Amino acid sequence: MKKSNNINRLLKLMPVIMIVLSFIICHLTFSGCARMGSPDGGWYDDDPPRVIGCSPEDQATNVTSNKITIYFDEFIKLADASQNVIVSPPQLEMPEIKTQGKKIVVNLIDSLKPNTTYTVDFSDAITDNNEGNPLGNYTYTFSTGEQIDTFEVAGYVLSADKLDPVQGISVGLYDDLADSAFRTKPLLRISRTDERGHFVIKGVAPGEYRVYALQDADGEFKFSQKSEMIAFSHQTYTPSCKPDIRQDTIWRDTLHIDNIVRVPYTHFYPDEVVMLAFQEVQDTRNLLKIERLQPDRFTMFFTYGDKRLPVIKGLNFDSDSAFIVETSEKKDTITYWLRDTTLVNQDTLRMDITYMMTDTLGQLVEQTDSAIEVLAKTPYEKRQKQLKKEIEDWQKEQEKLKKAEEPYDSIYPIKPLEPKYSVSSSMDPMGIVRIEMPTPLASLDTAAIHLYSQIDSLWYRAPFEFSRKDSTLRFYELRADWQPDREYSLEIDSAAFVDIYGLVSNEFKQGIKVKSLDDYSTLVMQMSGLQDTSLVVQLLDKSENIVKQVRAEADGSATFFYINPGVYYVRAFADRNGNEIWDTGNYDADLQPEDVYYYHRSIECKAKWDNTLQWNLTERKRYQQKPGELIKQKSSKSKKKLLNRNIERAKQLGIEYVKDIKVKK
Repeated sequence: MKKSNNINRLLKLMPVIMIVLSFIICHLTFSGCARMGSPDGGWYDDDPPRVIGCSPEDQATNVTSNKITIYFDEFIKLADASQNVIVSPPQLEMPEIKTQGKKIVVNLIDSLKPNTTYTVDFSDAITDNNEGNPLGNYTYTFSTGEQIDTFEVAGYVLSADKLDPVQGISVGLYDDLADSAFRTKPLLRISRTDERGHFVIKGVAPGEYRVYALQDADGEFKFSQKSEMIAFSHQTYTPSCKPDIRQDTIWRDTLHIDNIVRVPYTHFYPDEVVMLAFQEVQDTRNLLKIERLQPDRFTMFFTYGDKRLPVIKGLNFDSDSAFIVETSEKKDTITYWLRDTTLVNQDTLRMDITYMMTDTLGQLVEQTDSAIEVLAKTPYEKRQKQLKKEIEDWQKEQEKLKKAEEPYDSIYPIKPLEPKYSVSSSMDPMGIVRIEMPTPLASLDTAAIHLYSQIDSLWYRAPFEFSRKDSTLRFYELRADWQPDREYSLEIDSAAFVDIYGLVSNEFKQGIKVKSLDDYSTLVMQMSGLQDTSLVVQLLDKSENIVKQVRAEADGSATFFYINPGVYYVRAFADRNGNEIWDTGNYDADLQPEDVYYYHRSIECKAKWDNTLQWNLTERKRYQQKPGELIKQKSSKSKKKLLNRNIERAKQLGIEYVKDIKVKK
């Protein structure tokens, strides 16, 4: 009876027991699944360190202490304080900036100036100790007077020649508007550019200012050396501000926008100052070195050229008519070819050299270096041993051929003159055949040069011009009226070229096929926005190499013919002096570098296509012109990388990761 009651009671409890068992099984199943998908280590910390206090307090006034302590809520790191932290006004004595656990201590060595606002700009150099999360653009401010100066001046520094952002250059203000201030006084307030070339000068008092950029080499915060990159302008700025509204984008993740909010803020002006930085021509002239790597010549290297070539007086040889002189285009590299083989075989040449050099006052004066010894890198005796070995090896090879009853030579061959021919089997209609001689020529027989053109399967002589390239000694060019879609044959007889040592050239033959017009594209740029008619326009490849260059017509058009299919870019510069070369600026001469402009996007050129594009050179601000894919300095991706780590971890867990990130528009 008792047993029957127990069974009945158990049957009544079965539904409850089944529910409990089902719950336990489901719980264990989901727990197991969660454990299987859970990555090791938990979430990454992607919160930046937070400032929890300062001594003296941030924005404090009437400060007299040179020591500043900033406290954080976690252990922090400070990356390269000497390069990344900017104290303004600039400090002639480098401040001591150290991290100590959860704080940063700044000791200003210079005496504090009265009634002055000081800013310590850490940029994004502060990160947490574990994950490297950057604090962001943090600036500490205090004043030695009754008030804090709050105006700001912002803008961009670009390289004047290529409009690339210049990172890490100092940008500063002067309230002294005289040109001499940049040479005689340290900058009044400074900032430093980031990877975008952007700068913000903070703590500026009301007034009128001029803006300068300086890649300071000696820590004096003024322009003192030609090697320093600079930017200057006569334009003056009066800082101001007004209330404004900006749109902030709230991102759910890297792909999804959660919300866009309107945020009131104080807008400081000017905020788009553009400075074009350049280096002056290094015209200080000094003799760097003399080299004689090959026995038949020696070369002098100067820091800068001069039209007056050095005068050489031989001490152990007769220097009269001893040389053939070859100069570089700028005359800063001068090569002396020895005419006489007796001098070639002489290991040491002793001489007095008189040349123009820059003295301590910056003036060009005559300088004589006496009893200079110019030594051959490889002594004559060693060269003779090498030649003897080469002859012996050649003789052994000929003996092997003779025993094998194969063709052989009985006389050691004379080394020929070996010109370098730059000629392709496929030629553009505007192509040039270039020839580089290894040594200066004693004679050149143009009658031994032949160009033939094939017309209806018959070959005819084709006219051409052959001449030495301007201002060179060993470079020659052959120009012809190449007809599209036609075959040519360039044939040069043996002994057409004979050098000063008696070496003669072998015969040369090269077939040439000129491409059809259907293989090319034509590009016409119709330019506006400038009255300047001295524009030189350049077609660039993806590496910014100049593919073609033309001078703009009076109507502002520039036409590029015979463009091979591909993706190109266009740049122009105002050629003030007509030399078709971009020229830099000079501060003392009040000369800005020649203005450079970029067409804002890439241009695809296709075969058989003619492109005509309108280009207003001044429609876009200079820092917005250069296509992004050409910009050498790229923005940091560290913040995005920190976010992506937790997004990937959330995907592994099968959940959604929500983290608000504000991106200022």
